[in-house]
Amino acid sequence: MRIIERDRKVISPSLTREYSFVFKKAKGCYVWDVDGRKYLDFAAGVAVMNIGHTNPVIEKALRKQIKYATHAAFSDFYAELPVKFVECLLTFLPKHLNKAFLSNSGTEAVEATYKLARWHTNKKWVIAFKPSFHGRTMGSLSLTNSKPVHKERLWPFLPVKHALYPYCYRCPFNNKEHDACTNLYLDVLEENISECEKDLAAIFLEPVAGEGGYIVPPKDFVQGVRELCDKYDVLLCDDEVQAGCYRTGKFLAIENFDVKPDVVALSKAIGGGIPLGATVANEKIMDWVPGSHANTMGGNLLACVAGLATLKFMKEKKLGENATKIGNYMIKRLEEMKEKYEIVGDVRGIGLMIGVEIVKDKQSKAYGTKERTDILCKASEKGLLMLPAGTSSIRICPPLILTKEQAELGLDVFEDSVKEIS
Repeated sequence: MRIIERDRKVISPSLTREYSFVFKKAKGCYVWDVDGRKYLDFAAGVAVMNIGHTNPVIEKALRKQIKYATHAAFSDFYAELPVKFVECLLTFLPKHLNKAFLSNSGTEAVEATYKLARWHTNKKWVIAFKPSFHGRTMGSLSLTNSKPVHKERLWPFLPVKHALYPYCYRCPFNNKEHDACTNLYLDVLEENISECEKDLAAIFLEPVAGEGGYIVPPKDFVQGVRELCDKYDVLLCDDEVQAGCYRTGKFLAIENFDVKPDVVALSKAIGGGIPLGATVANEKIMDWVPGSHANTMGGNLLACVAGLATLKFMKEKKLGENATKIGNYMIKRLEEMKEKYEIVGDVRGIGLMIGVEIVKDKQSKAYGTKERTDILCKASEKGLLMLPAGTSSIRICPPLILTKEQAELGLDVFEDSVKEIS
């Protein structure tokens, strides 16, 4: 409690903490608190530690590089490491994506994506979705439409319209047949496009909605968004900050929908725990001129060596295959829990990006926000760390090195917590 009291005295109250866990150290899929208690980690540092905590390949890369330099002012001078990192990154992406801008975080990667879309098209409007989360700086926050508190007292924002994101569990179209429902969502989106009066630069899409509730859209909806972008000559900007880096089994989550984006924003897991962001596009789109966008810390040498080590580890250890295998097992067992417990309303996900929506009861589908918090707290008491998402969902996003035995252990704790709260 002493550390928490010190935190409250000097740290901004804008941060959100669901329970009183105080981090001390971590290894692989486990973390320890300051009292030496061990926890299984189903949060992965908010989907950052895909390759596991304190991975030795990261430590080795950092130790080697730190002897030479930590910062090269890449926006003003040439350096090989950032180039080497981007060359490696491009081998993981569709071939038409061949130019990158480096930054330090998800919101910076999205900001660069937003500015690039406006620059390349010379158009004003963009469309994002509700619920969506793209970051908290003013450009990315203009795109975000997840929780009112994110934007409270911060108007005015940049010119952004918000279309409806397919939330099948809470469909506003009275649960029509799937095809009809998808078409209604696309009709709403097309209306938003028309409202922009040929002044629309881009549509920003999370292929799986992250902070908004770990919501998976229908495949034909994502394909329909691509078709509308082609029809109206609009860029499709793909926010892979949370869903990318094999979390859904594919390196880019949008690949699960057989769709190719025009611009991609990456961050979180790509640096193996070191702050790193990337905005990637085709060279014909990334056509801005010197001085139109830059930063001081982008291309940081430590971030780039960590990124290189992370990408190589992901590929060599086939983390995408493991995410699919373990994710399928976990979703199957969670579906069984949904049948057993009245407060488990919905289970959804791809790979190891899984959302469990907690409700007061299945018939009303009333948000179980308090019950969700109680489950998170109870699980932490039993040695399992998880995070919230959306109004009453729990996100399950463990490191992608998770074994079946660890998955079983975590799900046992989760079920015990659900049972007690039920």
